[in-house]
Amino acid sequence: MAVPRAPFRADHVGSLLRPPALKALRLERDAGRASAAELAAAEDAAIREAVRQQEDVGLLGVTDGEMRRKSWHMDFLTRLGGLVSEGRQLPVTFHGRTGDVNFTRPDLRIATRVGRPAPIFVEAFRFLRSATSRTAKLTIPSPCMLYSQVDRANIDPAVYPDLDGFERTPPPRTAPRSPTSTRRAAGISSSMT
Repeated sequence: MAVPRAPFRADHVGSLLRPPALKALRLERDAGRASAAELAAAEDAAIREAVRQQEDVGLLGVTDGEMRRKSWHMDFLTRLGGLVSEGRQLPVTFHGRTGDVNFTRPDLRIATRVGRPAPIFVEAFRFLRSATSRTAKLTIPSPCMLYSQVDRANIDPAVYPDLDGFERTPPPRTAPRSPTSTRRAAGISSSMT
């Protein structure tokens, strides 16, 4: 039987809850008390478990649950070219059923034309693809997420004199929307936004 191709009748975006132990280990790595290799091994295990859970419920499109990310969108946006930070952390509050969760994100400003200096998340996609026989999926933020994180006041008017120019700028070619040779090498056969 042929494997169905995306999009599927039932699908999901890709975010799964990161295990508390994985989040704690990431904080330990950030503080210099755990190695990058230890974190990568824990991420690999968490991804394999996320894949197993998705396959067990019959999903045809499988994600890595974003286990390699601290934030589903900021980890992507901060890899784009053209953005700078003054090093400040901005407070953010997430309102959930069990109460508020407070965290921070970097301040971002667009100082030069937005671009993609290197492929983003390609290695993460390759690992996911090796962990499943189903269709591997990767979550990336839409271009409007970039604007929502910087707003007009933080877009250099010398770079983008008006928002029409900013909006007409093609989105940076990323892992799933990268040049054909990078996509092909990563095994990415389609992308959806």
